[in-house]
Amino acid sequence: MQTTFRPKGVCSELMIIDTEDGVIKNLEVRGGCPGNLFGLSTLVKGMKIDDAIEKLGGIPCGGRGTSCPDQLTKALKEIQMQD
Repeated sequence: MQTTFRPKGVCSELMIIDTEDGVIKNLEVRGGCPGNLFGLSTLVKGMKIDDAIEKLGGIPCGGRGTSCPDQLTKALKEIQMQD
């Protein structure tokens, strides 16, 4: 299933998340810090959604109270609610 998510409070503008059977198959992030977001995309590929939420939730960036990894967990929680 492909889901698009618009993060709030961070530099990235759009996340396109492909999931199947509770696993992240691919993540594309538009906007933001290219190197960090490529690293995040590579890290979560093949990861269970529950594991990504546990590891990345609550990570702050620059005093914003959220981050691209944290915003990804919000998207993943929405995906879980749809299943």
